[in-house]
Amino acid sequence: MQQHKIVSQDEWLVARKAHLAREKEVTHLRDKVAAERRDLPWVKVDKAYVFEGPTGKQTLAQLFGSNAQLIIYHFMFGPDWAQGCPSCSFLADHIDGADQHLKHHDVSVVVVSRAPWAKIDGFKKRMGWKFNWVSSNGSDFNFDYHVSFTDVDRARDKAYYNYEMGPYMFDELPGISVFIKTEDGSIYHTYSAYARGGDILLGAHNFLDLTPKGRNENGTMDWVRHHDRYETAPTAQAACCAAESDPISEFRSRQQGGSK
Repeated sequence: MQQHKIVSQDEWLVARKAHLAREKEVTHLRDKVAAERRDLPWVKVDKAYVFEGPTGKQTLAQLFGSNAQLIIYHFMFGPDWAQGCPSCSFLADHIDGADQHLKHHDVSVVVVSRAPWAKIDGFKKRMGWKFNWVSSNGSDFNFDYHVSFTDVDRARDKAYYNYEMGPYMFDELPGISVFIKTEDGSIYHTYSAYARGGDILLGAHNFLDLTPKGRNENGTMDWVRHHDRYETAPTAQAACCAAESDPISEFRSRQQGGSK
């Protein structure tokens, strides 16, 4: 740690109150931005998407269950991958706690990946998650919502992500998409966020941001592992997750230049 200024309790209180004013500014701005998000226009979803999950084939409408609102987390897990992305897994560790409340407040949360359902099911059981996770394999869903990319994107080294055309980064990237179903059964896309737009769901970051060392990382989430692969975990393997021969090590190496 860097050497830190040491002061009296009275001096500390002055500094803390000044910082509290800044925190209140952020809180009020966050409330304003959330209200503006709710006021965004909607786009009707006319395309028929089919997913596969624990109950078999499901349409997008069926993913809502009994709720009118649907949050989808686009989890990086490609068809040929051995396991899901560690950073997406870090976010997914936050879902079950919130989901037990959200499902009683007119919101369904579903995770979607292009990996086949059998792979998803095995990895989900390994991680001990309970949330609904379905496969979009064979569907255009991930491509239409700009979280999966093609060989053409790779060859030209360009891809459309986070609302802009930029350098190709990877064949799968993270994102969040939100939908609403009206009383007549129509479905509308209301919101999508990419890259650091998903930070709002990372409660662990909020804990870390309270501490003197903060997130204490050398790159973008470079310290994160699957929760059963930390060196102190009872089931930990000798090699860390980022070197487990899945494609994530390549993705993380490309992230080191900074986050979008």
